[in-house]
Amino acid sequence: MTKISNASQTEIQSERRDFFRKTAAYSVSALAAASVMAPVKINASNTKDDPAIVEEKPWGTTFGYPVTHNLYGQPSPYEHNVTRRNTELLSSGNWYASIAMCPIHELNGIITPNGLFFSRSHGGTAEIDPNEHRLMIHGLVDKPLVLTMNELKRYPSVSRIHFIECPANGGPEWRNPQFPSTQFAKGMMSCAEWTGVYIKDILKDLGLKPNARWMLAEGADNSHMGRTVPIDKVLDDAMVVWAQNGEALRPEQGYPIRLLVPGWEGNLCVKWLCRLEFADEPFYAKEETAKYTALKPSGKAIQHFYANEVNSIITSPCPEYDWKDLKKGDLVEIQGLAWSGHGTVEGVDITFDGGKNWVEASLKGLVLPKAWTRFSFMYKYEGKPLLLGSRARDDAGHIQPSVKQERAVMGIESVYHRNATHIWEVTAKGEVNNVQVLS
Repeated sequence: MTKISNASQTEIQSERRDFFRKTAAYSVSALAAASVMAPVKINASNTKDDPAIVEEKPWGTTFGYPVTHNLYGQPSPYEHNVTRRNTELLSSGNWYASIAMCPIHELNGIITPNGLFFSRSHGGTAEIDPNEHRLMIHGLVDKPLVLTMNELKRYPSVSRIHFIECPANGGPEWRNPQFPSTQFAKGMMSCAEWTGVYIKDILKDLGLKPNARWMLAEGADNSHMGRTVPIDKVLDDAMVVWAQNGEALRPEQGYPIRLLVPGWEGNLCVKWLCRLEFADEPFYAKEETAKYTALKPSGKAIQHFYANEVNSIITSPCPEYDWKDLKKGDLVEIQGLAWSGHGTVEGVDITFDGGKNWVEASLKGLVLPKAWTRFSFMYKYEGKPLLLGSRARDDAGHIQPSVKQERAVMGIESVYHRNATHIWEVTAKGEVNNVQVLS
C-alpha cells in the first residue's frame, strides 16, 4: 500500500475545497430542483467547508481489522443502542421467567435479526445437547415414533416467513397507556424466516387416527411448557422448525427444535420441543386455563383463543424517534408495521386527528400471509399538534378496532389479544407521547 505524505494529504484537501467552491452554485440549483420530493432540506452552500467531506478520515488511511477479527459477525459499535430490553412486567422476580422486548422501532424491512428477536421464557433458557434430544410423537396415531434430530431433518424441509407475537403484546394498556416507548408498548413480537418440516408431512408416515382432534406440544425445559393445538391447524401450516433466518435456532428460541403455529399466539410455539401427543379432546394445560384466556366483562374467560388479530403500529415517528429536528414544510416519511394472524394485510390507513379522519398509506416490500407488512405515508410537516395512528385490515375481512370498539366487547380487565388502534400524540414541538383516544 502506498503511504500518503502529509504534504500530499494537504494538497488533496485543498483540491477538495476548490472542487466544492466551483460546484457550489450547481449543487444549490440541483438540490433546489430535487427538493420537491426530498424529505430533508440540505444547505448545500455549507458543504464546501464540512470537515466530514474535505478532510481524510483515519479509516481511509489505515488498515481495518482482518476478516478473522470476528468469526461470527457483529454489529458496528456505533449501533450499540439497538438491543433488546427487559421489563419486570412478566418476570418472576429472579428473571428466570421473563421477556426480552424487540426494538421494533430500530428495524428495517420485515425480518428481525436473530440477536434482536423477542424472547419469552417461563423457566430460563435451556441448553440442550442435540445429540441427546428426541422428539416423541404418540397418542392417537397408528405408528408412534421417536425421532433423533438427524432423523427429523430427513423429512422434506420448507422455509416460511412468519411473525411470532406474545398475546400479551400491548396488554398493559387495556386501561391506559403505560409505556413512553414503542419497544415496551409493542415489542413482544418479531418476524423471521423459519425452516423446518410441516407436521402434516410427518403424520403421513405415522397415520392419524380418525378421532384425533387435538395435539399437545410439550417442551423439554424445566417449565415443561404444554399447549393444546386443534387438529385443523396442525394439518394446515403447523411446523417443527430447527432454523431461523438461515442458521440453527438459538437456545433462547428453542434450540434444537420448536413448534411454529403461524399467526397464532406465541405461547403456542413451544420451544425446546420434545413431545407431540394426539388425543380426542383438549389437554387443558395450565397455560390455557389459568393463563392465556380472554377475560370478558361478565367475568367469564374465553378459552382456546388462538389467532393474533389484525394489528398495526407506527414506528416512525415514535417516542424514541420524534420530529423535533423537522422544520415546517419538510417532507417526512411516516412508517410502521402491520400484521394479522388471520391472513394477509390488505391495507393500512393513517389518522392525524385520533381517528376522526383517515387516509390510505402505501404497503412496502413483501406482503405475505401471517407476516409483518411495512407501510408508509409521505407527510408534509406543518409544525402543529397531531394525534397520529394507524388502522390495518386483512383479507379475512377484519379491521383493526378503535379503543372504544374493543372495550365495548372485552371491557378493560383482559390481558391478552389487545389490538385496538395505537395513537401517538405529536406536539407542536415535534415531541411524541403515548396516549389513548377513546374514539
